[in-house]
Amino acid sequence: MLKAVEGVYKNGKIELSEPVDVREAKVIVTFLPIAHRVDLRERGIDAEQAADLRRRLSTFANDWDDPAMDAYDTYLICKPS
Repeated sequence: MLKAVEGVYKNGKIELSEPVDVREAKVIVTFLPIAHRVDLRERGIDAEQAADLRRRLSTFANDWDDPAMDAYDTYLICKPS
């Protein structure tokens, strides 16, 4: 059975985001870029405006968090010309 667990590589070690009940296993490690946070203040958005945006966009959260939506992360790269 295959199991995928997210984690972070830091200071020469991999820290998993959840405990894993595996005694021994072969693994493949794929390094992914760390998402950068957007500084809203640099874009002229204050805390009140950010809270309002968060509230209005929350209706889309279930769609954004759906694993099936990951396909769109590379859509333009994989799209046939």
